[in-house]
Amino acid sequence: MYFTDRGIEELEKRRGDEEVTFAWLADKLRAFVDTNPDFETAVERLATYLARDDDDFED
Repeated sequence: MYFTDRGIEELEKRRGDEEVTFAWLADKLRAFVDTNPDFETAVERLATYLARDDDDFED
């Protein structure tokens, strides 16, 4: 298990039954990057991955 799996598991446990929009997620990601600019690249890569999930994603 990766260390990040703990955060993913907590997210699923706490909010797994909720429904969200991608607009809500985008706002949350922007707010996160505003307060944690060191993670801008990682958030950008995650957002791109999610946006292109139905494509053959190649970095």
